[in-house]
Parts: sequence; C-alpha cells; structure tokens
Amino acid sequence: MSLYFWINLLSISVPFVVSFHPRIKLYKQWRALFTAIFIVLIPYIVWDVYFTENGYWGFNPTYLSGFYIFSLPIEEWLFFICIPYACVFTHESILAINPKLGVSEKATNSISAVLTLLFVFLIITQYNKAYTLVDSVFALIALALAYFTNRKLLSQFFITFLFMLIPFFIVNGVLTGSGIEGEVVWYNNQENLGARLFTIPIEDSAYAFSMLLFNLTVFKFFTKKKA
Repeated sequence: MSLYFWINLLSISVPFVVSFHPRIKLYKQWRALFTAIFIVLIPYIVWDVYFTENGYWGFNPTYLSGFYIFSLPIEEWLFFICIPYACVFTHESILAINPKLGVSEKATNSISAVLTLLFVFLIITQYNKAYTLVDSVFALIALALAYFTNRKLLSQFFITFLFMLIPFFIVNGVLTGSGIEGEVVWYNNQENLGARLFTIPIEDSAYAFSMLLFNLTVFKFFTKKKA
C-alpha cells in the first residue's frame, strides 16, 4: 500500500474504533455523517480536479498506488472521507467531555467579523492567485453558512478547530514533505501566497477551516432533521 493510503488509514483508524465508545456513540449517526461527507466531497473534488489538471498542485507518483479517478489518485478521494470523519469525531468527542464548550455570542460575532474581513481582503487583493482566491471564497461561504444556520455550532467550532488543527497539520506536514524525501502533494507557489508553516502552505489552514466546517454544518443539519 502507498504512503498516502497509510496516512488516510491511520487518520481514521482510531476515530473509527472509538466511535463505538458508549459515551460518544458516533456510529449511531453514521447515516447523517456519511451523507454530509459525500455532499461536501463533491465541490472539493471538482476544485481538486480543476487545480490538478491546470497544474496549480499535483501528486508525486512515488507515494501513490497508481489508481486514478478523474485525474485524482484514489488516495486523494479517500482523504475527503477519512479526514472529515476523524475531525467530526474529534469535535464530537470534545463536546462529549464538555457539552457546554463554546465561545460567547459576542466572541462568535467578533471572530466571524474578523475572519470575514480577512477572507474578503484576500479575495480582493489576491484574485490573481488561484489557490488563495478559491480557498478564501470557500472559507467565506462556510463561515456564512454556519453563522446564519447554526451559530451555536460555530461558537463550538472556534474552539474545537484548534484541536483539529493538530492532527490535520501532522497529516498535511507529511503530505507536503515533512519527514520524507520529496513530497506527496506539491503546490505551484505562483498560485498561492508563498508563505509556509514549515512545509505547509498557509492557505491549508483556511482549507481545513472550510472543509471541516462545511462537514460539521451539513452533519448537524441532518442530525437535527432526524431528531
């Protein structure tokens, strides 16, 4: 199996097993969770295919199985399943420990306003950098969707996201070359800000923000609908 496959497998293995813990019971919400994952997967796959085919980023075949669907390695498809699952699990586990977790309404509004200004600023000033532009648009939409449909979730996410960033950046660190020869995923720096957190493009933090917030917002929509 390829390195990228192992990264996906290790990312989801513990969350999957612990999903059956009596205090978490995430397995009882699998229908809503996997529905959310596959809905959110669609726009990210379209984005991924377009960027890959246009050379905005790409993949090192050394670390892949060699099986592709729509220009994307199968491991990349699994990424959009394994990482969201692991992060929703993290969010739910933290709330199982502290159900009242969340920033205040005032803080939620303030953080949302600052992030909105940041994303709008990047959209206006970095419109010629494809990754920065699309990344900021997705993040802005995810923020607005959560703010206007589930502000309580957003207040929780502003805290749980900080915990999710730890494994996310470990995974992305390896994918972008930390601890390995070369990199699994490469980026065209002409299409991003060129700033990196170690080996990780700074845009990946907003990428994580939007992808995980989209998954949680849609997941909560379906769990609320079921209730």
